[in-house]
Amino acid sequence: MDDAMESGNLGPYQDRPRIFPNMRTKPYTPLIFRVIKRINVRILFVLLLLGLGAIFYIGASTSPIIVFVFSVCIISFVLSMYLTKWVLAKDEGPPEMVQISDAIRDGAEGFFRTQYGTISKMAVLLAVIILSIYMFRSTTPQQESSGLGRSMSAYVTVVSFLLGALCSGIAGYVGMWVSVRANVRVSSAARRSAREALQIAVRAGGFSAMVVVGLAVIGVAVLYSTLYVWLEVDSPGSMKVTDLPLLLVGYGFGASFVALFAQLGGGIYTKAADVGADLVGKVEQGIPEDDPRNPAVIADLVGDNVGDCAARGADLFESIAAEIISAMILGGTMAQRCKIEGM
Repeated sequence: MDDAMESGNLGPYQDRPRIFPNMRTKPYTPLIFRVIKRINVRILFVLLLLGLGAIFYIGASTSPIIVFVFSVCIISFVLSMYLTKWVLAKDEGPPEMVQISDAIRDGAEGFFRTQYGTISKMAVLLAVIILSIYMFRSTTPQQESSGLGRSMSAYVTVVSFLLGALCSGIAGYVGMWVSVRANVRVSSAARRSAREALQIAVRAGGFSAMVVVGLAVIGVAVLYSTLYVWLEVDSPGSMKVTDLPLLLVGYGFGASFVALFAQLGGGIYTKAADVGADLVGKVEQGIPEDDPRNPAVIADLVGDNVGDCAARGADLFESIAAEIISAMILGGTMAQRCKIEGM
């Protein structure tokens, strides 16, 4: 067959045999999830309880509203786990569909590994630059009176930046992870009924939405309450609560940094693969659009997952986090200007 392809005497494309190689490989798992999997289940459960206890203790020391926010976020995570378990229990379809789905999944995870590996290195480099800038930056009178000097302000900003970048990357991975697994199940369900296919698609999207929104909200809440307790906000001689949101800017910047490069990289890859598949397939060879026998179609579908799902998840995370932090800053500034008591 290879000799015939080289000589160009293979015949009409419709007469070529369909070949679906076995492409199922070991799925890629980020480092943080691999470390968690190696921990004993009982130890992991105890650590989880201790973490939740610490979070609720810090939240209770801050405000009852923070405790309510934590509770809502944890409930959203539990519901998302139920949704993903329900989606993954559905049928994947015949072997041909599974093999094509595996090729798309492997391509998407390979792109994610390469792209986010580069983004993480750039984030660490930028964190060092931010630390250097804040070390030589003048502090405000409010920061000096509260004991938050240059070095402490720099460390807080860098930690906030790295935390925002990490959470944004997790949000992007969650969007891609569920999309490459739900696609084949939606296609398989579509052979039976449109209702079942729509139900799987909506629940898979609901899983990603709950994780992204919950992660953005709980990240801001944990960072805010931790700084509130650590800096003893509103106590005599300490920082005012209206100035505290200014320390959260690094979190939004880290989320925006990851979302920016995820959108750019995913968008460029998506359009490049789309144009290449259309030019070679439909224009030059007369291959039907989205035919699995065209290798460029796999790259095109990989681009749809990394550009429209992974990058979109990071982008939505950045938007939600930035909106919350900006609203907090504006509210604190207005409270100071209007001299509202209790703020």
